[in-house]
Amino acid sequence: MKFRIILLSLCLIFFGTNLCQAIEINPNQLNAWKAQSKRVKIIRDEYGVPHIYGKSDADAVFGLLYAQCEDDFMRVEMNYIEKLGRKAEVFGPSELANDLYIRLIISQEEAKQEYQTSPLWLKKLLQAYADGINYYLYKHPEVKPALLSHFEPWYPLLWTDGSIGAISTGSVNQAEVAKFYGLSGNKLSYIKKNPLDPEADLTGSNGFAVGPAKSRSGNSLFYINPHVTFYFRPEVHVNSEQGLHVYGAVTWGQFFVYQGFNQFGGWMHTSSQVDVADNYAETTREGKQGREYLLDGKWLPIKEQRIVLQAKGQPALSIPVYFNHRGPIMAERNGKWISVKSYNRSIKSLIQSWARTKTRSFEEFQSVMNMRANTSNNTVYAGKNGRIAYWHGNFVPKRQPEIDWSLVQDGTKSSLDWKGLHPLKEIVQSIDPASGWIQNCNSTPFTVSGFSSPQKSKYPVYMAPDAENFRDRNAFRLFSTSEKLNLDELIHLGYNRKLTAFELLIPALVKAGESRNMTNSSASFKGAIDTLKRWDYHARLNSVAQTLAIQWGQKMLLKIPRKQMFGGEIDLIQSIEAYIASGKGEEMCQVLEIVLQDLNKNWGTWQVAWGELNRLQRIGNQVELTFDDAQASYPVPFASSTWGMLPSYNSKAFSNTKKWYGVNGNSFICAVEFGPKIKAKSLLAGGQSGDVHSPHFFDQGQQYAEGKFKDVHFYIEDVLKHQKSAYHP
Repeated sequence: MKFRIILLSLCLIFFGTNLCQAIEINPNQLNAWKAQSKRVKIIRDEYGVPHIYGKSDADAVFGLLYAQCEDDFMRVEMNYIEKLGRKAEVFGPSELANDLYIRLIISQEEAKQEYQTSPLWLKKLLQAYADGINYYLYKHPEVKPALLSHFEPWYPLLWTDGSIGAISTGSVNQAEVAKFYGLSGNKLSYIKKNPLDPEADLTGSNGFAVGPAKSRSGNSLFYINPHVTFYFRPEVHVNSEQGLHVYGAVTWGQFFVYQGFNQFGGWMHTSSQVDVADNYAETTREGKQGREYLLDGKWLPIKEQRIVLQAKGQPALSIPVYFNHRGPIMAERNGKWISVKSYNRSIKSLIQSWARTKTRSFEEFQSVMNMRANTSNNTVYAGKNGRIAYWHGNFVPKRQPEIDWSLVQDGTKSSLDWKGLHPLKEIVQSIDPASGWIQNCNSTPFTVSGFSSPQKSKYPVYMAPDAENFRDRNAFRLFSTSEKLNLDELIHLGYNRKLTAFELLIPALVKAGESRNMTNSSASFKGAIDTLKRWDYHARLNSVAQTLAIQWGQKMLLKIPRKQMFGGEIDLIQSIEAYIASGKGEEMCQVLEIVLQDLNKNWGTWQVAWGELNRLQRIGNQVELTFDDAQASYPVPFASSTWGMLPSYNSKAFSNTKKWYGVNGNSFICAVEFGPKIKAKSLLAGGQSGDVHSPHFFDQGQQYAEGKFKDVHFYIEDVLKHQKSAYHP
């Protein structure tokens, strides 16, 4: 081994990294890559969207991953660095807790074993995934990976459903993991998930389906509207001679379209609160053979493993970790070890993710849903045959319905273990509702289709602890009152600018302000109250009231008590209603005074138009985005989904800015009509490419800021009309 290292060092000195990399590649492998590349064609259109055509499904996957790497290899790599639990090797010891958290719940050994036993068709796709990336790295020696210079075919089995928030561990977080396993002495970073923090980066999604009865053309309509971190998903079109013809958004580094459509139907996922992970307080002791836990009166051994973590610039850490029959031990509370039962990855989930992209009817799609391996999502569906449907969750374990499963359970009782999965027909769903429409905005399923919505009393709470939110109220209102829709009208509905939360909040503030003794008020206070009183709660670039309301609302959220409901969800609407009823008008006025002071300090006036403050800018491609008030940006009328706006746009100020810049919200948006031929329009935040020198780095920026969609090129004749380049990988 030492001799090999010395040879590599000499090679680096005399010939450079690139030549050494080429020598390492097996000639047979290289010939196979070159042969496969000839079976793939990539056509880029006027917006840089890759239209990938392959002989086989595997060829299409090869081309898809190659194209993704062309657009943003860094994000492809970073997603797998995270899922491998190796971020500390890149960013240093502050990421050790996050790495350990991932390694406890995503087993690399299981992923490797599942790859070896995969059906042949899947193994071909997995190999094509790795080959597409590795061939890209071979062809682009100027690209310097942060860590992963070679990708393995089992990597996709670490991350199997495509969701940005696919990991569920109940109430356990990374900080508890660090403390339990002795990492808390390090300076650590954690994934922040604080629902009370108005500065937290909110994610979510909207999904709409319109049936023939609500459609002007009689064709079903579909609206795809994920709210995720900007530049997290690109737009792709993937085709093969084996029947693959799918368009939509793919999460960087995955080989299936996550939210999209084919010629027969479309699928949209929204984040769900369905309980898919539970915590148990284990009674433990030190036995003769090691640690034991008590179950039904018997002491059983706790399994010990070792996880080796490596932080940049530090020696490796070998950490003993513990598991019982439920899963990993991840925390300690009140002297009890806390185990986690979850289902965060599986080959079945990956198969389901791929299989839905090739479904040809509602019945086939429902059959794929019946695999019940999607843990983190609700699913909205619309199809060419006019069928529309909604399923709240998919993987739903059976439990005792009278128990609040958001709480930690008694680990000594096996009766509290999961009892299999609910059949698909038992979970909350709405299929071909009489109302003719479906909407879900990360909210309760019991408003999903108006008067045709499922009835809450028929389901256990753990199936749908989700609360109502202001986006849900807005969408429910719009669909309930609208006439029949066409594609453009559906887009217009999806871009409704009403901030419904302020219909509750602002009248209460105005009432308190008008009844206040003005001797206690600043000179600008009355003007601000008058401005808010005249506001119609709609988002506009020139709205001063919107600036006042949102800055005031953010501060108010920190003061409004939240009550956790049975099942674990927090209902913001009920919390706000209770706060308003409590009669704290003076507190609301005092917060407005603080907002006015801040605006005067930062801007020299409290009369700041929303579009002057709220901006869209893309000046670099770092994972942690950077912004600069001195550089060009676009004004954006949209606001956070917290306030009920359907086209979500979450922005905030940074340490070096007084303007607010968008970081997540509407990302890939697409509206589809399933007629004799597919008609679709789409929009992507910023642009397709992560290369700052590419013409497609920010070419959709102004369109995004204005909500102006582009035409989707779904058929080959349209793709060729708009072709700007065509090549083999």
